[in-house]
Amino acid sequence: MIRSLADARPPADSQGKIDGLRHLEDLKSAAAALQARFAVAFDLDQRRQQSSSGVPAAELGSGVGAQIALARRESPARGGRLLGLAKALVTEMPHTLAALETGQLNEWRATLLVRETACLPAADRAAVDAELAPDTGTFDGAGDRQILAAARAAAYRRDPRSVTQRASHAATERHVSLRPAPDTMCYLTALLPVAQGVAVHAALTRHADTLRAAGDPRTRGQLMADALVERTTGKAGGISGIEIQLVMTDRTLFQGASEPARLPGYGIVPAGWARELLTTGNSAGTDAQARDTAMDKTGNAAGHNDLNVWLRRLYTAPGTGELTALDSRARLFPPGLRRLLTARDDTCRTPYCDAPIRHYDHIIPWHRGGPTTHSNGAGLCEACNHTKETPGWSSRPRPGPRHTLDVTTPTGRSYHSTAPPLPGTGARGTAQESPAALPYQPPPAATSPPRHGTEVVAA
Repeated sequence: MIRSLADARPPADSQGKIDGLRHLEDLKSAAAALQARFAVAFDLDQRRQQSSSGVPAAELGSGVGAQIALARRESPARGGRLLGLAKALVTEMPHTLAALETGQLNEWRATLLVRETACLPAADRAAVDAELAPDTGTFDGAGDRQILAAARAAAYRRDPRSVTQRASHAATERHVSLRPAPDTMCYLTALLPVAQGVAVHAALTRHADTLRAAGDPRTRGQLMADALVERTTGKAGGISGIEIQLVMTDRTLFQGASEPARLPGYGIVPAGWARELLTTGNSAGTDAQARDTAMDKTGNAAGHNDLNVWLRRLYTAPGTGELTALDSRARLFPPGLRRLLTARDDTCRTPYCDAPIRHYDHIIPWHRGGPTTHSNGAGLCEACNHTKETPGWSSRPRPGPRHTLDVTTPTGRSYHSTAPPLPGTGARGTAQESPAALPYQPPPAATSPPRHGTEVVAA
């Protein structure tokens, strides 16, 4: 089927193209429904096998979501959610599953219905599914908001206490997250109780309106963003005693090369942006300088973000771009080796998982003779490290131009993960040739006493 789809070409007429798009959308929905059935059946198989192997009842099903995630090329966290969706559809919501199979709902809208009924007992969830009956065309032409509203209303009518308790529990899930955005920007997102969220937004809005009335040329959005940074960090520039690591080549740092740098926790950043941050402490260019001038006019504290720069040089092996290995006789990875693993791996090394590194793991376990070395170490998130320790899972390093490890699941399927290329590594994983050596040109020294810290990892 995959090959026939790859060989297919759009029909000549417009009507045929539209009909083809709709047919493909129906196929996607039907495939999602079949994946749900496969996932539930696989979960049952794994639980039987684990039970026969003597796994305690409380641990049955461990690692199943991670295996589903790898098969679907998703992160382990996403795999757990997909398994939960599949169980709800197959065992408790047959009408929603039928609508998905026939293309009357897509996977996202089926997810919305499952999510909004998650707080209900199984019997009440099935009753809501029958009441809404998406397979009868209940939601034809309906948007996401209409589907959400109908599901919430039906859930509340069935079990108002559970819905109320769920709202009370939601406050425990408050958190702040960071996602990269284009052009060296990022999305800082806070999930807050509605009263607190509205209060924060109102306070930032009032502050922005006050400054605008006083003649500040920045837009309201810029003023609100700048106030958020200043009130959180205590500094207008946002850097206040927080260590920032930059992974970049010496050629980029000292010779003006265009090879981009890498900012752990964010990703690739332009070479000029990185040099500007290091030499002046100002990564926003003339826009930030104009902002500082405007802040002076309004009586607020202005100034430069002078940085105290430490150069920690990590050298790469000629021809591969691989970081030079370090080892230790200790059971735990020492601080220097942990820094090296963080610089090399950037995020969790489980395939398709890009969660932040929380644990430094022996690929071949220490109790099986695995050494505490750069090549036998991997940065993992907490969930992936726990999954790796469940029965049937194994990992091993394998040769490659960059550090590579194989992950084998209890079903015998193998997946591999290769460390991301460091700055200075060519398109095929080989180190770029250095240009002719130029005289050493250190960054300009700061004219004010250093107040902040930035670490540069010169690869």
